[in-house]
Amino acid sequence: MVRKLAGTVLAAAAVTALTVGPAAASSGASGATAASAQLIRTKVYFGDCENTCQIKVRISNISRTKIFDIRLKARLKINGRNVGSCTDHAGSLGAKRTKWASCTVRGKSLARAYDRYLEGFADFDQQANTTVYYRYYR
Repeated sequence: MVRKLAGTVLAAAAVTALTVGPAAASSGASGATAASAQLIRTKVYFGDCENTCQIKVRISNISRTKIFDIRLKARLKINGRNVGSCTDHAGSLGAKRTKWASCTVRGKSLARAYDRYLEGFADFDQQANTTVYYRYYR
């Protein structure tokens, strides 16, 4: 439960994009964070991506304030087409700490894209756009 303290509750979001080719689908690659003055840094990793695709995000708090109500929203595209999205609630994060958040995309569109890849009709180029929402006391 969140208690109101003296100060203002602020909300912010950090956006990360990651593109991975079919050969590097299970290895980690880094993305770039969005605007300046963010309290967090994120790094996106892919798990196994076949009929279901796991998106893992390492969230690092680089500030001296406690961040709470961290939420992850991820959208997965295969070959430029949106195949699904997922969300995760990561909770709170202390100052100078790191936490992992992950969610799994599954659905008919992803299964069809993977089947077309197995049959040799299309590539399987993955792109994940993630947004991490958080709140903190000033």
